Amino acid sequence: MPTWLRRPSRPPERSGPPATADRPAPNRDDDQSGQALRVPSRLHAFNRYEIKYLVPAGDVPALRDELTARMDLDRHCGSTGYGVWSVYYDTDQLRFYWEKIEGLRFRRKLRVRHYGDRSTISDDTVVHVEIKQRVNRVTQKRRVALPYRLARDLCDHRLMVAHDPSQRAFLDEVLELLCGLDLRPVAMTGYQREAFVGRDAEVGLRVTLDHRVRGRDRDFHLGADAENRLVVPATLSVLEIKVNERVPYWLTDLAARSNMSIVRMSKYCQSVEAFGRVPRSIFHVADDAPDLATIRSKSEV
Repeated sequence: MPTWLRRPSRPPERSGPPATADRPAPNRDDDQSGQALRVPSRLHAFNRYEIKYLVPAGDVPALRDELTARMDLDRHCGSTGYGVWSVYYDTDQLRFYWEKIEGLRFRRKLRVRHYGDRSTISDDTVVHVEIKQRVNRVTQKRRVALPYRLARDLCDHRLMVAHDPSQRAFLDEVLELLCGLDLRPVAMTGYQREAFVGRDAEVGLRVTLDHRVRGRDRDFHLGADAENRLVVPATLSVLEIKVNERVPYWLTDLAARSNMSIVRMSKYCQSVEAFGRVPRSIFHVADDAPDLATIRSKSEV
């Protein structure tokens, strides 16, 4: 069997933070914290279905014209889109990465995200602390907006920060994840996004095109003047369809006419694999991918 078809073996995972003299290792028979952290929260901002495709850069202009004819540009988009920068948190054994690769029906990931130009980020810049979770086929995303200095206090220093009372349950959950699983910054991703929103009866529809997907495995300050590298070839853009219920017929027809195939690609996983943290999975988009033929054959395995 070719190497790229082999699903990498998940390493044994240590539960919670490392044992110390004043903090002994938990007894697995008595400790229920790991299981509790897998229970979906009842609090969520919205539910949706997400479908992801890879699109050759040469097909983007025609695709953009089709989308513009039926959808409106997101009001934040401007003429060139906007930047999206995210710092992802995970365990030292990459628990959230492996839950994605193994296709767990319930999985979560924690990130701090900034929308816009990262060169302008300061302590007072508003960012979003987000928990994105998957329950079966439904994606749930919950988040809170905080000044960047408070987001770092919360996620890096594990301190409860000033907040509106309505945000308390969510912030408690974030701290429970950070402390219970000993989460640390693991990878950063960034890309330029074009976003389209549905009109009239399709008001719950959202389509995004992400270009020049890049990342890094260090210097995790969102505003750092640090070097990034492409984690998806520049010749490919990532298209995502996000709907509350079902994809409109015209959009499935557009995908078929454009010869697009659904892929199970995660930008976070791409970044983890691109920097050698784990062997590349069968879902990794090859750095030198010349076209989509190889990608489609791998995604269908």
